[in-house]
Amino acid sequence: MKAFFKVLAKVNRLILPRYSKRDINHLSRLDKAVVAWRYWVTVHALD
Repeated sequence: MKAFFKVLAKVNRLILPRYSKRDINHLSRLDKAVVAWRYWVTVHALD
């Protein structure tokens, strides 16, 4: 299962936009969902 999340994290890095330099309070609901998805995948890939 961990290998699946590592592959998914790599796909996320290639496809999804990065929000590291943007203020989280000024993001749209969709952008916040993308940030949450990336965070969830990253946490599961590191476990």
